[in-house]
Amino acid sequence: MANLATVDIPRAELSGACEGEAPILDLVHLSRQTFGDHALEIELLTLFERQAAQLAVRLAQAPGPGDSANRMELAHMVKGSARSVGALAVAAAAEAYETALRHGDGAQSRLCAALVAEIEAARAAILALL
Repeated sequence: MANLATVDIPRAELSGACEGEAPILDLVHLSRQTFGDHALEIELLTLFERQAAQLAVRLAQAPGPGDSANRMELAHMVKGSARSVGALAVAAAAEAYETALRHGDGAQSRLCAALVAEIEAARAAILALL
């Protein structure tokens, strides 16, 4: 396995996105968060991958009436977890969805789908590393 602190996985490699976008995983950020502790990096990525899988399933379910508060809580949880491991595109998508829910934006379903897609891209990148 490569040294996680020295590898960024470009978004274009896994999702075909445009050049200049944030990497799927900012592993330099993760290394700073863990003070370079490689074992801790692996542990955090593993935990995030598992949690993200569970949350993606919940987010992919059709929202029920009055489900906005619960979904805002899920998006907020994803945002914090993603930021801690350097999954900054996931965090941005979670923040956009959380904001849309808070303001009753009509783009909620599109933003939720984008969040789930970002989660899956990050999970794929993590599994490729581990």
